[in-house]
Amino acid sequence: MSEVKKIATRESYGNALVELGKEHENLVVLDADLAGATKTGLFKKAFPERHIDCGIAEANMTGIAAGLATCGKVPFVSSFAMFAAGRAFEQVRNSIGYPHLNVKIGATHAGISVGEDGATHQCNEDIALMRAIPGMVVINPSDDIEARAAVKAAYEYEGPVYLRFGRLAIPVINDREDYKFEMGKGIVMKSGTDVTIVATGLCVGNALEAAEMLEKDGISAEVINIHTIKPLDEELITASAKKTGKVVTVEEHSVIGGLGSAVCDCLCASAPVKVKKIGIYDQFGESGPAVELIKKYGLDGESIYKNVKTFL
Repeated sequence: MSEVKKIATRESYGNALVELGKEHENLVVLDADLAGATKTGLFKKAFPERHIDCGIAEANMTGIAAGLATCGKVPFVSSFAMFAAGRAFEQVRNSIGYPHLNVKIGATHAGISVGEDGATHQCNEDIALMRAIPGMVVINPSDDIEARAAVKAAYEYEGPVYLRFGRLAIPVINDREDYKFEMGKGIVMKSGTDVTIVATGLCVGNALEAAEMLEKDGISAEVINIHTIKPLDEELITASAKKTGKVVTVEEHSVIGGLGSAVCDCLCASAPVKVKKIGIYDQFGESGPAVELIKKYGLDGESIYKNVKTFL
C-alpha cells in the first residue's frame, strides 16, 4: 500500500498565492516578519514587488492592508493565528470588519498542532473571535486540496475572509475528481444513519478514521466536513441531525465559540438533538510534539471513536 501524501496547509497557502499572483496583478501579500513560516516567502520570491514585510507589527500591517483594499488591491494579511486574530483583533474588527473591506487574513500555525511552540502560540480561540465579527467569513480547510481551493475562493469573494491554516503536515483526503469547494457549503464525506460527526480542519481526516472503527462495531456514522464555519451550512447539518438523531462536533479549537457552538446555535433552533462537542475544553495547550498533543487532547481517530461510542 502506498504511503498517504501529507502536506501542511500553510504550504498550500503559499503555493496558492503564487498561482493566483500569476493571474491577478492586484493581489498583494503582507507579512509580519514570518514569511518563512507562513510560506508567503514563496510569493515574495515570485513577486517581490507585491510582497510587503511589515515587521513585527501586526496591528499596523492590518491597517496597511485596509488602506490597500480601498485602492483596489486585494491584500492577503499573513501571520500566525495568535497574532493575526489575537494581537490585531481590534484593527481587524474596526479597520476591516466595520467598513467591510476586501481583505483576506491568512492565519497559519493555528491550534495545538503548532506543537513545541507551546500555549502562547497555540491559538484555540481564533475561530470564536473571527465568528463574532459581523460579515467576516471564516474558513478552516481540511487538507492541501481544500486549502488551495479556499484561497482561490477567498480571492474571488468580495469582502473580509479569515483563512485558518496549520503547521503540521496532514493527509490529503479530498483527492477525487468530483471534489468541489463552495464557500458556505459542507461536504458529506461518508453517509451514515446512527450518528453525525461534524468536523473541521485536520479533524476531518481523523473523524473519517473514527467512522471506519465505528463501522466495525456496527455503528453507521455520517461524517460532514465543514470547511466554512461562517456562513455555516445549516441546511446540511439540520438534515443530517434529523436523520441520525445525534451529533458530535470535532475541532482543533476551543469548544467555546467554535464549530461546536456554531452547530449548537443552528440545531437548537432547527432540529434539537443531543450534541457532544469534542475539542479543547476551556484550557490552554502545552509544549510537545504535535501528533502527541493531538492524541492527548482527544482529537486523534481512536479518541474520537471512543468518545462517540461513549456518547451513543
